[in-house]
Amino acid sequence: MALRPGEPDRLPGNQTSQSHQVRLAAVASVVGTSIEWYDFFLYGTAAAIVFPAVFFPHSSSYSGTLESFATYAVGFAARPVGAAIFGHWGDRLGRKATLIVTLLLMGIGSALVGALPGTAAIGVAAPILLVVLRIVQGIAVGGEWSGSVLLSMEWGKQDRRGLMASWPQIGVPIGLLLGTGAMTAIALSAEGAFKAWAWRIPFLASLVLVAIGLWVRLKVMETPLFARLVRERAVVKVPVAEVIRQYPSEVVLSAALRMSEQAPFYLYTTFALAYIKDHLHKGESVGLAAVTVAAALELILIPTSGHLSDRLGRKRVYATGAVLMGVAAFPFFLLLNTGMVGIIILGVAIMAIPHAIQYGPQASYIAENFPTGLAYVGSGLGYQAASLIAGGPAPLLATWMLPNFGWQAVSVYIIACVGISLGAIVLLQDRSKADLTAPSALTHATGAG
Repeated sequence: MALRPGEPDRLPGNQTSQSHQVRLAAVASVVGTSIEWYDFFLYGTAAAIVFPAVFFPHSSSYSGTLESFATYAVGFAARPVGAAIFGHWGDRLGRKATLIVTLLLMGIGSALVGALPGTAAIGVAAPILLVVLRIVQGIAVGGEWSGSVLLSMEWGKQDRRGLMASWPQIGVPIGLLLGTGAMTAIALSAEGAFKAWAWRIPFLASLVLVAIGLWVRLKVMETPLFARLVRERAVVKVPVAEVIRQYPSEVVLSAALRMSEQAPFYLYTTFALAYIKDHLHKGESVGLAAVTVAAALELILIPTSGHLSDRLGRKRVYATGAVLMGVAAFPFFLLLNTGMVGIIILGVAIMAIPHAIQYGPQASYIAENFPTGLAYVGSGLGYQAASLIAGGPAPLLATWMLPNFGWQAVSVYIIACVGISLGAIVLLQDRSKADLTAPSALTHATGAG
């Protein structure tokens, strides 16, 4: 049966089956990414307020925070590796099977962090093993993102790709809410035992969440576009090599596109926790509460901006968010520095808004620049490469800048990241109106919006 323009392959059976799979794919993407990001962000929260004392007890507060954030950055360095490994299999074997493996890998790695003895118990082996487990987390997240985006986007209607691809993106605020919420609850209810042992509970709980995620993902069928690729024997043998050969500029531009989104995000969700605790001398619960409020805002704004990008185009919405991020760079710290709890929460919130405006259309904006047969590895490499230049170094750089140049330097850093992203927006093609179901789009990205 011939395809109608703008529609994916149909499932055998009635329209109800098709609609059910579309909804199930969206739910599976959201649930899976939420669990993955819960584990990943849980580590970031612990790195800011727990790990310096548990794994670097002999260092000063400043040195311990730097060392802790260094282990945090290692996970980001591992993410492009995960994108290459799982991107290869995702474009060879399919989205579903690959996503099941990434979810298992993350859950097991996170649970082992929760069971890891501190330096006081096993000496230098503790921080070494912590780094190894952080690498496992990074590899798992590196393989998760593009698969979840494609699972949702390739099942949905072509004129709603921005919205469908934004559903997995809300896994970030959900994971952030779960992670910071769990840490906040433990910090408030077991204050005396928090750094001694109670911080481990949210890490161990990830095994339960992973079981739920697997149950949902096993119910989803392979996406129609990839299934069609298999039927037509158009699966690429070595996807990584083909992406590097055919789409190197798209990979680089995708990474640069994320500078104004990813670096500020980890500044307000991770660095700000340490800043509020150590520099403003507030309790851990203040920073955790601020990040929780910000995550709740993003939960609403991410799908909203993804939907808007279907109507207004990816570039227009993304550029708006990037510019607003630059505008918020100095007010962010000015509000934090008041030391007033309500104003601190507001300061973090004004960073969440422009982040969400970018993060909503980002998934479809990046993924649409690669053909179906290379979309898993191509979009994954572009997205995760930003971890090396943006997300990973950001908290570490900010921690170093603060005592040497002041908070103003961190604000200038944010603005510089915005400048890089605006350049990428100009150069990266907006394919929001392209027909990705056309035969040529399975193996070659063509057509502009």
